[in-house]
Amino acid sequence: MSDFWSERRVLITGGTGFLGSAVQRALAPLAPGEVITPTSAECDLRDPTATDKLFSATAPDLVIHLAARVGGIGANRERPGDLYLDNLLIGTHVIDAARRHEVAKTVAVGTICSYPKITPVPFQESSLWTGYPEETNAPYGVAKLAMLTQIQANADQYGQRAIYLLPTNLYGPGDKFNPKVSHVIPALIRRMVEAKEADAPFIEVWGTGSASREFLYVDDAAAGILAAAERYDGIDPVNLGSNHEMLISELVPLVAELVGYAGEIRWDTSKPDGQPRRGVDASRAKELFGWTANTELRKGMKTTIEWFLNNREAAEARAN
Repeated sequence: MSDFWSERRVLITGGTGFLGSAVQRALAPLAPGEVITPTSAECDLRDPTATDKLFSATAPDLVIHLAARVGGIGANRERPGDLYLDNLLIGTHVIDAARRHEVAKTVAVGTICSYPKITPVPFQESSLWTGYPEETNAPYGVAKLAMLTQIQANADQYGQRAIYLLPTNLYGPGDKFNPKVSHVIPALIRRMVEAKEADAPFIEVWGTGSASREFLYVDDAAAGILAAAERYDGIDPVNLGSNHEMLISELVPLVAELVGYAGEIRWDTSKPDGQPRRGVDASRAKELFGWTANTELRKGMKTTIEWFLNNREAAEARAN
């Protein structure tokens, strides 16, 4: 066990959320000096004054910035302006506060949605600025990518130490299953479970099934974030991924099998597929800080489904 963490005061924004809770689980055996996880009710990071007060009160040595306003394709289409502005303000204020309060290191976590709509697969970090993101993801993706520009500009002007990570689509225990904000895996799990319980003869799924995604188990992502915090100090972005691209047309029957739903799958081709393909090259993470994902998708899915069935009310209640 490394002694890197023993005297560090770690501020995790979004620390009580899906990814933040996994980071807390991964941190626990490392025995950090202190872990601070304010909720959005305790500190509105869209407010620069509130953000500054948080940094003054906590005096962190390390910031892991995970806080974000997120949603699936539906939320992205219904609230693009809110998602853009909220995420732009949150990222800007946290990184600026970390600079002004001379935080030793900041780990900013972006999104795979920032990559251009048409990008050679697997996505390499050098492709980030080669085009515009897929339209339904663009407001969120552009806002999160702005953090990378701010980090690099601050490094040049002020010498701020900060890194930028790009995890691919996350899933796992603790995910959001409310239909207003859920992404593809939790949305499918919830709908398959409901269809099975109702003995529904069929279920409709958005799109054509031709799009692909790469899924990363949330605990693997948390391990990657901590490895980067400890061992990486560059200003170049780094992907976190599982190196396994999967068609949605393959994912849907897998979820049905694991849930035990035997009805027909109908594709609603009037609805968008989102970005045509997603799969990342995670070799830089292995090279720079020795991280690779370890959880096979089927195993991770089983654990996620079990967690949902055991925590259904709370899983469906989270709407932000």
